[in-house]
Amino acid sequence: MFFTSNRPQIMGILNVTPDSFSDGGKYSGLDAALRQVELMLSEGVDIIDIGGESTRPGADPVTAGEQLARVVPVIEAIRHLDDTILISIDTTSSEVARAALQAGGHIINDVSGGRADAAILSLAAQTGVPIILMHSPGASKTMQDNPHYDNVVQEVIASLTESINSALKAGVDKENIAIDPGIGFGKRKQDNLDLLAHLDDLVALGFPVLLGTSRKRFMGTICDVSEPSELVTATAVTTALGVMAGVQLFRVHDVKENRQAADVAWAIKQSK
Repeated sequence: MFFTSNRPQIMGILNVTPDSFSDGGKYSGLDAALRQVELMLSEGVDIIDIGGESTRPGADPVTAGEQLARVVPVIEAIRHLDDTILISIDTTSSEVARAALQAGGHIINDVSGGRADAAILSLAAQTGVPIILMHSPGASKTMQDNPHYDNVVQEVIASLTESINSALKAGVDKENIAIDPGIGFGKRKQDNLDLLAHLDDLVALGFPVLLGTSRKRFMGTICDVSEPSELVTATAVTTALGVMAGVQLFRVHDVKENRQAADVAWAIKQSK
């Protein structure tokens, strides 16, 4: 089970969408998607996370049918390429998740934390697959419309605890649950910084934590950078900090740089 691995796990992002915030359209073709998978494998990726619906702020929803048309051929092709590769499906739809698992996927990555489609929790329980529950205060279309928290760390922990309890009630095994604070999802710059400063509080909940800061806009405001692709170093810094805080999973666009950051931080942490 990958959640029990001591070594930090790198999850490589493969968006087969036309409109994702950083790489929309780059890997929507099957050949381009497979070339990116091969590159990520050569750079030390542990998991390939495939999404057929953009979750960037302001994005419109995509039907289950359209998501399936985008992700299933890619999953099947990856399985033919190497049947040992761990694949996660990035979706809030139980219909999409079920088809993706049947095509050869192993993990469900739900940015709604099981709130958009409760059947996804039952699916995880029935199939015995791991599920990642992320905190997001609403739909992608509106989540950045004046988000507000009195105490973002406490409120995110409370929301994730509700998602965990819902998953457990649906029959998901405790060891098959991981959590994600949802950096950049319905959060202001300071909210993101507060969550990053208190990752140890999330780790203390006793579930593997996934961190997804890759190329996020709030870091660009700190670094005075407008192009997401120029935030590779900034992302790697958060990966190293996350490892030191006890985070186990890192969802990134740039595998090589974050693999190095995670491995060096892990070696330091082991020495400590």
